[in-house]
Order: sequence, then structure tokens, then C-alpha cells
Amino acid sequence: MPDSQPQPHHSSSSSSSSGFSGSSGSSAGRGNGSELLLCGARLTDGRTVDVRLAGGRIEAVGTAGSLTAHTARVDLSGHLLLPAPAEPHAHGDTALSADGEGPASYEADEVQRRTTEAALLQLGHGATALRSHVRVGDVQGLGSLAAVLQARRALRGLVELTVVAVPRVLTGLAGAEGLAMLRDAVKMGACVVGGCPDLDPDPTGYVETVLEVASEQGCPIDLHTDGDDPARLARLAAMAGGLRPGVTLGPCGGLSRLPAEVAARSADQLAAAGVSVVCLPQGGCSGVDRRGTAPVRLLRAAGVRVAAGSGALRDVSNPVGRGDPLEAAYLLASRYGLRTTDAYDAVSSSARAVLGLPEVRVEAGFPAELLAVRGDRLDGALSLAYSRIVVHRGRVVARTSAVREYCGSAAAVEMGLPRQGRTGGSP
Repeated sequence: MPDSQPQPHHSSSSSSSSGFSGSSGSSAGRGNGSELLLCGARLTDGRTVDVRLAGGRIEAVGTAGSLTAHTARVDLSGHLLLPAPAEPHAHGDTALSADGEGPASYEADEVQRRTTEAALLQLGHGATALRSHVRVGDVQGLGSLAAVLQARRALRGLVELTVVAVPRVLTGLAGAEGLAMLRDAVKMGACVVGGCPDLDPDPTGYVETVLEVASEQGCPIDLHTDGDDPARLARLAAMAGGLRPGVTLGPCGGLSRLPAEVAARSADQLAAAGVSVVCLPQGGCSGVDRRGTAPVRLLRAAGVRVAAGSGALRDVSNPVGRGDPLEAAYLLASRYGLRTTDAYDAVSSSARAVLGLPEVRVEAGFPAELLAVRGDRLDGALSLAYSRIVVHRGRVVARTSAVREYCGSAAAVEMGLPRQGRTGGSP
């Protein structure tokens, strides 16, 4: 692939500064309007390049040493540069609640704190965009939603956080309040209409109601379902077919428990309807009671867009959840048989597409949403992704540095074995 040529600057809405210092005396970008030069990064095609960022986008990509910038530089020698991951299925309102004593608190300040901490944790892993499912109605009313929306405002410029409103019941007399809450949630700022049809006495009626509200408001749909009922999936696909801006289902672990021919037929129906599936290889979430990962190879073979999310992040559904997209990709490759590139696509390009975000490539003209990981190949990055540098809207917003040292490591040095540490000015 030829080097990308410089492109005109594009405007962007970010105006905050990074506050990070680059290696070798350099400094990271001071704002979205300034240039930032990423030096000596390795790409997945084997090239070593410089990448110049400006105006929140990639302005130019050239061979190492060929580009100049008059402001900030970050040395990425020894790092693999990738499109940044995105998180298509998080639960900010319940995240990190397993660490406390007793039941989770849903006081506004506590929900906002947990949501913010979880979002920053996932940003540190590399996810520059998150979609968080938030329960509305029942005991929480709209309080949790308001707290998550407040966290979203506080995180602006660091990470893009979109919110899914998730009512419990939408049909019958009991569902009237849930429906009112759902409409109010969209007015408050929820960008996506969600829910759990499996938990409603009338799952089909539930989906019909969600489709109606989404159509009224012009919102995408993101529903929790186990996917173990092929007739219900067929009805959902028939109702959702052609809906824009789109329909996403997850985690659909029940599809993997169906007979192969039945699961294949369901996959074909979802593909024909343009429905995306978000699987959760790191564990379950509070939206469905059963665990299991969707049959990702079967779905992809049928033409379904498959993305991977984290689900629960240290709540009662998964008290050891990590919220790490690279771990999700690692599991898709190691346990579920995807090629490494396809596994990473599930947490990057496909995840961004599910969120309605533009594609990212390390080429001129694309959004500067990037992740630098210590290593020179994608396989190794998914296996040992310790050190990471995260770029959002053209500036460094998170940095994780890991140093591995051994007592009496002269033998390793003499043999020239790879070492993770502070060498050559790398972070």
C-alpha cells in the first residue's frame, strides 16, 4: 500500500488538552487544533511509518523519518499502531459495584462515579468510544440515566459515551410506565432505544413497542436477548428488516446451543434483515441470565456483522470482568477460532460500525482514533498487550506503561531475547 499523502485539515469539536508528555523530551498534542507526529510506528502490513495528526484526523502517513511537524512528537518505536477499539456493550450504571459491601447503590453520585471510573478504565485499554446500557424505570426511575448522562458530559473530549435506555417491561398495564419512561429517557439524551424482550411477558409486543419508539425518534435499537428461541428471532428479524439507523442484538449466546441447522437458518435471517450481533466473550451481563458466546464463525459466514463487547465490568453478573477489548479479541481468536485480524475487527471496525461511527484506518483522511501497543505483530499484541498509548481526536488521552524486569537477566540480554522495559526512549 503506498504512503498516504497530506490532506487538508478537518474541523473537530474537541478543545481540551492532553496533559501527557511524550518520550525523549517530546510532548503530546496540546489540543485538537495542533499537530501531533507519531514517529516510528509499525503497521500490521510490516511498514514502519511516521503519522502526522491534525484537526482530529490523520493528515499524512509516510515512511519513518519522512514527515515533519513543528509541535508535538511521540516516539512509537517498538509499538504497533492500530485503529482504536470501541466498546459496543457496557453497563456503566452497574460497573464496579461488586467491590462494595451489600447491594449496589443507585444514588446519583455513586452511579456517576462508577460510570466515570469504568469509562476511564476502558479508555486506558484503548476504547475511545463506548455504548452503555442503562436501566430505566423500576426503583431507579430515570435517576441512573441522569447520572450516566452527567458522566458523559464530564468525559467529553476524552471518550465518546453514548447511552442506551433499557426498560424492563413495556407491554400490558405494567408496561405503561415503562413506555413513558422510555420516551422520557430519549428526550433526556439517551441516543439508543434498548431493552430485554426475553424478560417481558409478551416479547413480540415488547419488540414492536421498541421499534415504534425508535421509529418515532429516529434512534438505533440495541436489544438484549439470549437468542435461544429461533421463532422469536425470526419474528424479530422480520420486524426489524430494513430499519434505519439499525438494529443490534446481543449477546445471543443461546444461538450456540441450538442445533447447527437451526442456528444457521437464524443467522441467515439476521443477515437478510441487516441486524448486527454483539457477542460477549469475556462473560455475561445483567441483561440476560444465561452465559455463552454467540457462534461467531457461523454468524460471520452468513454475512452478519459481528462485534464484541465486554458486558459486565466487575458487577454481580461478572465480578472479575476486565472491560478490555483486546482480551475480547484474544478470546475470539484463541477460543472461538477467528483469525487474529477478524478478531481485532470485531472490537474495532465492526464495533465502530455498530455504534454508527466512521471507519478508521491508519491512512490520511481518516479519524485520528488510534491505539499503539507494544509489539510488532497483531498476534503478539493480543497476547501481551501491556503498554498502550491511546489517541482520541488527534491527541494522546491515555497511556499505560509496563516494565518487566528479571533479577540476574544477563543471560536474556546476551541471547538478545525480547524485553519489555524502558529502553531506547520508549515509554
